[in-house]
Amino acid sequence: MKKRRAALTALAGGLFIFALKLVAWAISGSVALLSDALESIVNLVASGMMLFSVIVSEKPADESHQYGHEKVENISMLVEGGLIVTAGLFIVHEALGRISEPTALTRVGYALGISLFATALNGLLSWYLSRTAEETDSLALEGDAKHLLSDVVSSFGVAAGLYVASLTGWSVLDPILAMLVSVLVFKMGLELVYKASQGLMDRSAPEEEAKIMEIMERHQSRFVDYHDVKTRRSGGRVYSELHLSMDGSATVQESHDFVDHLEEDLRNELPEVTITIHVEPSEREEPHSDLDV
Repeated sequence: MKKRRAALTALAGGLFIFALKLVAWAISGSVALLSDALESIVNLVASGMMLFSVIVSEKPADESHQYGHEKVENISMLVEGGLIVTAGLFIVHEALGRISEPTALTRVGYALGISLFATALNGLLSWYLSRTAEETDSLALEGDAKHLLSDVVSSFGVAAGLYVASLTGWSVLDPILAMLVSVLVFKMGLELVYKASQGLMDRSAPEEEAKIMEIMERHQSRFVDYHDVKTRRSGGRVYSELHLSMDGSATVQESHDFVDHLEEDLRNELPEVTITIHVEPSEREEPHSDLDV
């Protein structure tokens, strides 16, 4: 519920901020402020995708999706990255047109005031999403928080540049600033595409894997060895599996009880990890930990 409330807040806040930035562009005619407003469109679409992914990812596993629905967050992030790159291309197109035909800026002071107010609201929204992402371990909220933070940085850059342009009368600074913003937009979009694609390709989770091995080593006196530790990330969850060799003289019940105890310890320290342990007998008599996994 907390994740869904944060996503709804981001969407509502994004609509208001977009309206403010449109007003700033309309009264100034600045292509840099237009680029800033266009980035807010991307923010809106991203927030909508985030809300959708949060709702879907909270659904329990079913017959068609036996590993749950968390991977929708990766899909959402991939779409968001593509939209950001598209917005960057539009900004470049508009800026190139203004470089060849510079347009005088009007009422820059009022426009900058409105833009800076919208940017401050964006900063507060980013902080709220970031805090909620930490509390709920949500990749979708974390991605949107970072997205909004980059928007804050670029908006402050645009505002500072436009202030200089209004003082000097150099209108060409406006499209040049828009081009610089487009570089940041491209970088952000490509980073999101890369991160989302890694999740869709079932990239391993090295931090969680190292923690699993650490927990296993604490119990090394209870088993012979462990091997084939594998992890993969799906949205905000990590799925893992490993093979555990037990002494051949241990009964099925003894092995089962130990695995239950081991899984409980893993769940307590790594609640975001779902682990499957495959038990197999070993002919070795003295148990020890296999550290070379």
